[in-house]
Amino acid sequence: MTAPVFLVDRVTGGTVVLDGPEGRHAVAVRRLRVGEEIVLTDGAGAGAYGTVAAVEGKDRLEVAVAEVRTEPEPSPRITVVQALPKGDRGELAVETMTETGVDAIVPWAASRCITQWKGDRGLKALGKWRATAREAGKQSRRLRFPDVADAASTKQVARLLAEADFAAVLHEEGAEPLAGAELPASGDIVLVVGPEGGVAPDELAAFAEAGAKPYRLGRSVLRTSTAGTAATALLLGRTGRWS
Repeated sequence: MTAPVFLVDRVTGGTVVLDGPEGRHAVAVRRLRVGEEIVLTDGAGAGAYGTVAAVEGKDRLEVAVAEVRTEPEPSPRITVVQALPKGDRGELAVETMTETGVDAIVPWAASRCITQWKGDRGLKALGKWRATAREAGKQSRRLRFPDVADAASTKQVARLLAEADFAAVLHEEGAEPLAGAELPASGDIVLVVGPEGGVAPDELAAFAEAGAKPYRLGRSVLRTSTAGTAATALLLGRTGRWS
């Protein structure tokens, strides 16, 4: 059986205690027993690989760490600016992009978004996105989980694009396919995925002024909840990060 992954505040060697919600999940849900393999990660690039040394009660176990590994910072770093989808499709987008390997996700309140994050509802939705990224990171056995930023306005997205080494907007009328774009070997790649109603002309203009170009992803038009995942996979393959 593949060793399950659990999130900890800090990764160290020696004997480590796993308690709290993660410990409860390990003991009561996964029912780990002494001698079974386990992986602990801080979600920031470090992982401890070991075995369960002791189980105490319903929410605490000790892990004998055999090896600590660290992953280098990703290069190039891939950020997807995700327009807010309706319903639970936002969480689906976060889940699949995390499993694929995206490095950062920026929720974007585009003008044509059916869903708008406001007040407590917005904070709750953002919390769900971040929780989804954590769980998907563990499920996909990542040591470095994606950052999920606060919701951004169009002006904030434009500033992010202006600072990128490669800035793109997925658009069905893009003259060039993303598969043929010249990509940097390092630095930051920022990709914008629009809402169900498409990116508004004034938003496209603002992004173009910031240096972003429109690219088409393929011959078919994908949902906003799946386009980011497909684009992330394409970029990871083309930049060699999947090699």
